[in-house]
This record gives sequence, C-alpha cells and structure tokens, in this order.
Amino acid sequence: MFLSGKRALVTGSTSGIGLAITRALHAEGAEVVLSGFGDEAEIAKLQEELSAPYSGADLSTVDGVAQLMEEAGNVDILVNNAGMQFVAPVEDFPPEKWNKIIALNLSSAFLTSHHAVPYMKKAGWGRIINTASAHSKVASPFKAAYVAAKHGLAGLTKVLALELAEHNITANCISPGYVWTPLVENQIPDTMKARNMSRDDVINKVLLDSQPTKKFVQPAEIGAMAVFLCRDEAQNINGANWSVDGGWTA
Repeated sequence: MFLSGKRALVTGSTSGIGLAITRALHAEGAEVVLSGFGDEAEIAKLQEELSAPYSGADLSTVDGVAQLMEEAGNVDILVNNAGMQFVAPVEDFPPEKWNKIIALNLSSAFLTSHHAVPYMKKAGWGRIINTASAHSKVASPFKAAYVAAKHGLAGLTKVLALELAEHNITANCISPGYVWTPLVENQIPDTMKARNMSRDDVINKVLLDSQPTKKFVQPAEIGAMAVFLCRDEAQNINGANWSVDGGWTA
C-alpha cells in the first residue's frame, strides 16, 4: 500500500465522489479524514469503516475552513471535492445562491490550500487534487455560479501547480462528466422546472445528451484517477485538467 504514512483530507467525503476517493486512498494505506454533511448514523458507520476522524465544519465560510484544517491536522494529500449546485436562469438566480456556490465550490479550495501548503513544503511532498467538472471546460445554461466556480477552480489549480512545482507538490484537476451522485440527482427537479421537462427527459436529453457513451461516470472511476495522481509515476503531471466525461468535452 504505497500511501502508508500519508494523511489525506477529502472535502465533501461523506457521500458520492468524495467518499469514493476517500475509500480508494484508504485502500492504498492512507490515513483519511472525513469532511461533509449527512446522517449522523451513516457518518458514524463510515468513521468505523475507515478508522477516520470526522469534521462537520461549514466550508462555505472562512472560519469553517479554518476549523476543518485545524481538526484535520497536517495533510499530505488534499482533495478539494465539496460542492453544491443550483439551477436557474440568470435573471432568476438568487444572489445568495451565487455567493454560496462560489464560496463552497471555489473559495474553500483556495482556503484549504492556503492552510495545507506550508506543511507540504516542509515535508517535501504533496498532492492537491481538485474535483472540477466538465463545466470547468464548457458551459451549460442555467448554471451560472457552478460554471463560473469550476472554471475558476481550473485556473486556481494551474497557479498552485506553478507555485509549488519546485517543492515536489503537484496540483491537478479531475473533471468528471455526469456522475450518478446525490449532487446530480438533486438537481433534476430544478432542471425539470427550468426546462419544463419530465424526469426521464432531463436524464436522457440533458444530463446524458452531451456524453457520447450515454452512461453515467461511476464514482469509483474518479477514485482510481485520484489514486493514480498520488503515485510517484505521476510526479510530472502538474497543472493538468483530466477529463473523465465519456467524451463530452472532446
């Protein structure tokens, strides 16, 4: 297990993509820290399964990120995965939703990196992996805040890569297409309303329309990519934005 002795923090790791990444890193020997929201009993089960501490800090605030990083301690692997979505035409998009999405999907990744980088430099090794999205490369209607945040996350990743390259620290994005997670499932009702479509039509004509494979990406595929980016063989992969989208952005 090549990650033995490494500590990994995955934000938004109590379900979906984040949980899949956490399980994949744990399987390779990493000590993992859980972060996110969810049912207390389910989180307790995950803590037992992964022998992992847990933080329920609110990452949409500066103080919440500081709390998380204090609770997590020094981390060798930082995966910024926490996110949320809201779907509406720009004229109907509530400004408070814009601010919340930018804070959680983009600003939290800057803040966690701000806290984590000094230890990584001291250790002489680190991996920062940002869960971006196909929407870090292309846009879709009704997702102003999400698309803006993910484009920003791709840019932040490039800056981190350039600043940290000489310290044996890499920063990369993984940009999935539609992965069948609670985040995707929960946006279906809003998309049904925005587009005046049925649930099946949203799935087949909106979500999967852009993915040539016509099937959802599986969370375990993202976990496997994250593990690869932690390997020594990936030490010269830096500032990259890896598409795992069935060909969507091709």
